[in-house]
Amino acid sequence: MITTWQPHTRNSTWTCAAPSIDAIAFHQTLPGYAPTPLISLPTIAAELGVAHVFAKDESQRLGLPAFKALGASWAIHRALQQAPTGQQMTIVTATDGNHGRAVAKFSKMFGHRARIYTPAGVHPSAIQAIRDEGADVTERSGNYDDAVAAAAASIDPAHDILVQDTSWSGYEEIPSWIVEGYATLFAEVDEQLAAKQLSVDLAVVPVGVGSLLQSALSHYRAHPNGPAIISVEPTVAACIAPSLQANEPTSVDTGITVMAGLNCGTPSELAWPYIVNGLDGAVAVTDDEDIASAHDLAALKVPSDPCGAAGLAAARKLLGSGGIAGARKHLGITEDSVILLLITEGSDANPLEER
Repeated sequence: MITTWQPHTRNSTWTCAAPSIDAIAFHQTLPGYAPTPLISLPTIAAELGVAHVFAKDESQRLGLPAFKALGASWAIHRALQQAPTGQQMTIVTATDGNHGRAVAKFSKMFGHRARIYTPAGVHPSAIQAIRDEGADVTERSGNYDDAVAAAAASIDPAHDILVQDTSWSGYEEIPSWIVEGYATLFAEVDEQLAAKQLSVDLAVVPVGVGSLLQSALSHYRAHPNGPAIISVEPTVAACIAPSLQANEPTSVDTGITVMAGLNCGTPSELAWPYIVNGLDGAVAVTDDEDIASAHDLAALKVPSDPCGAAGLAAARKLLGSGGIAGARKHLGITEDSVILLLITEGSDANPLEER
């Protein structure tokens, strides 16, 4: 049975090192860099009974329709610093869409090739977008974990670099650089809210393997008294709740979902210590809940794909009319609270079917 809300008591004494600021300075040198918008959603705030809801709109990030540009660009930059000088390399990854497109774009920008593996269920337009960036694409018939295994098995260390946004024993350095890259997003949010004399009380983070969640936790748990943080996944790929229940990373079988970028059944080993110590709860949402939220965001001029809309679906499930009993108290939410939704992908990344 799928657990749709798993509250978790975080370790209140646990903190972690603050993220490096090197990635932020690097991103500011890239063509087209600008902080992405932080959009106030007063009607959603009223619906949820809080003071403010803000959507961090990642629909246009460094020329791509998703936040993944931040992690891929920084990780490829760092990896190439360790590659033989002057040798053209092939950057390899598995993806359910946007990470692969970002790897393809920045591999080409930095003068290298890309080879991308995709699992079943990725939207044809997302696969074409990867090819349009100049990458070789291999479409696999299995799930995301199968595609990751195929990408890793294909590596020739003399010519290839695996830039994967999940980690496992013996493969942690490059995924850690991807997590560092995402820190730019949260630094921007801090500045944007500080200008309004506000700060985050609850951050709702969409989760695939958990790299963005790790970045959020490393940012907000670097100091005590940070905000509540919850994860959101599709019900057909909800691995965080069973992992919290088992007190160890736990894999689940995945199904088909419109939230293709979140359709991952195994949490990153690198992210796990942050999750188990720093997370306040895990939510799972259905496709119907997600699609309704995506359409509502579109009506508010927030161009979100289904993955980006998952945060709103989760907030509504917990805090909206008929929400889950005890969730508001567990998360410390009051009428004065500020909620941050991460709109991780724009509507161009994974088109939503019209109603």
